[in-house]
Amino acid sequence: LSWTPCPGQSPGTAFLLVSGPDGEMLWLDVTHRPGRAPMARLMGRYLLPPCKQRWHTCAIFLSHGGLLLCGDRRGSLLLFSCSSSPERAVESTSIASGGSDSVDEDSDSELELSCMSHKEALTLSAPVSMLFGLHGKTGVTSVACHGDYIYSTGRDGVYRQLRLQGQQLEVLQKHRPCKGLQWIEELRFTPDGDLLVLGFHADNFVVWSSRTGENLHCVPCGGGHRSWSYWSGPSDEAFAFIKCGDVMLYQREAEHREQQVLLASLHGREVACVRRLGAVEVPCHDTLNIFVSGSEDTTACVLALGDHSRAAMPLARLSDHISSVRALALAGPTGPGDEGFGEKGLSALLFSAGGRAQIECCRLLCAGDPASKSAVACQVVHVASHRLDEHWERKKNRHKLVKMDPETRYMSLSVIPRTGNEQLPTPWKFLAAACSDGSVRVFGLLEAARKLVLVAESFHHQRCVLKVEAFLHVQGGGKRHLLCSAATDGSIAFWDITSPIVDALDALHQEEGEMQPLALGSPLLTVMAHSCGVNSLHIREMPEGQYVVASGSDDGSIHIILLEVGRDETTAGTSLRVLEQVARPCAHAAHITGIRVLQPDLLLSASVDQRLTLWRWSPGGLDALSTTFFHVPDLAEMDCWEVGEAGGELRYYCVLCGQGLEML
Repeated sequence: LSWTPCPGQSPGTAFLLVSGPDGEMLWLDVTHRPGRAPMARLMGRYLLPPCKQRWHTCAIFLSHGGLLLCGDRRGSLLLFSCSSSPERAVESTSIASGGSDSVDEDSDSELELSCMSHKEALTLSAPVSMLFGLHGKTGVTSVACHGDYIYSTGRDGVYRQLRLQGQQLEVLQKHRPCKGLQWIEELRFTPDGDLLVLGFHADNFVVWSSRTGENLHCVPCGGGHRSWSYWSGPSDEAFAFIKCGDVMLYQREAEHREQQVLLASLHGREVACVRRLGAVEVPCHDTLNIFVSGSEDTTACVLALGDHSRAAMPLARLSDHISSVRALALAGPTGPGDEGFGEKGLSALLFSAGGRAQIECCRLLCAGDPASKSAVACQVVHVASHRLDEHWERKKNRHKLVKMDPETRYMSLSVIPRTGNEQLPTPWKFLAAACSDGSVRVFGLLEAARKLVLVAESFHHQRCVLKVEAFLHVQGGGKRHLLCSAATDGSIAFWDITSPIVDALDALHQEEGEMQPLALGSPLLTVMAHSCGVNSLHIREMPEGQYVVASGSDDGSIHIILLEVGRDETTAGTSLRVLEQVARPCAHAAHITGIRVLQPDLLLSASVDQRLTLWRWSPGGLDALSTTFFHVPDLAEMDCWEVGEAGGELRYYCVLCGQGLEML
């Protein structure tokens, strides 16, 4: 049984939802009448999906569209159409005949029997939209509406933000409020814009503030109570719960808090990766650069930073990962005027990966919003996710089995460009990943179906692969998809992955998005460029089918390869030829973790020694042009972009991450 408030109705009217046998849920409209028996009308009958524990746990009537949203014990979210008219409602016979002024035992039983005897007149409705097992097997604890979004909580330690697309539920993103808060019970939105998360942390009831990131209230109650209530006012607050049949009450005076957030944090630990999404122009503001950063604190953060600003403003935080975020990749950043978005907005697919062999994909939509504090509105729509051990997680008696590669991490990601063509466009996008278990893997994404599938892999390196870069070679009307991978032994391998991608597309179309991974084959060329691990890698296209491949290593050296891509007439395949190699030992005093080829003869490198060096390279070697010191310790990665200035000049910007974030 659960009472649900009815939007736009009188205070004396409430809706009662009743779960019964065989997954049948009844919707009763109950009206209180002083001195007389309550009036009840059966408004609808609904069918919950089959599962072991088949009853609803929470429900809410949406204020528009005549829809009922409920969560069940299996962790599913169900959306029902509830456009019942008064003519369809089954009113109790006792009320229809005038009722009785006195309430006795017979009136209660008569009311119940009359309602149930006519329930067959209503059809049993199935859900119009269902997200099965969204919150795991521990159940959904609450659903709520705020603004244009729907929020759900569960005992899986996360709360989710959703929206309605017609009559379909769409998950936008999920949030983990704090570490260890596994039993989330309810969300409350405060008038000052804070989101309070109520739940049980171990044996304590806690109220967590999403804005300040701290516990506002903590009650040592024993934890995990199913019957409880919390109330907070300007002067005091109270928490009541049932324990061993006793009703317990905890009450105290409200504390006056002077603490304010002066500068919002980006991450709680070091930043491992960063990518620039693009720039957004906002009236009466500087041009704002939009970045995405990933961290060891298991989150990715979308942030805005102006050209003349000294503070980064977080826009959205992605907390889908269960381990560190080590790599980011962007697919198809779109700019002003693109279809499906505003004239001054950005849209892109974001891939994030890291520990526990986990990849997450979401769609980012950013646009200028002068009314907001950050001047930019950012919407995150979760698309798909993938874990190598998903099949293992679904096994029964898995505690008796040995899990393979429990510590596999993704070290680097690269989106494979333009896998379709004008004659045969494909909705599939492909992603290459460097893995710590010695493999190079290729994944396929179908955004419309929200599927992320492993399509090909190779264990050629036999050791941890640190970097991967994909590039496209177009010549004579044909195109070849090439891949470059670098490992901890200092080797750089070059692959032609055109055939595996074509075969994967055929298999995906035939098997409707499911397939066994194909073999990626062997690399066309392998170059021993360094004496130890390759921590940075970048490729730039040159005229006449040539490419500059720049790499930086743990030993502080820089290696440049001038590569020519041609056609092998004997095998009708791709041939690679090294035209020139340039090495600069001891270019830096520590690991080189960032490198970019800015122009055919200009190179930028960044190192853990906190030096940013601009080089000019020629067949004779590398010559240092200038060096700048930056302030970020333990540099992890660098991203660069160019901006055209008035007069045709080019200005280069770079963003550096590590123990902090800096833009130069």
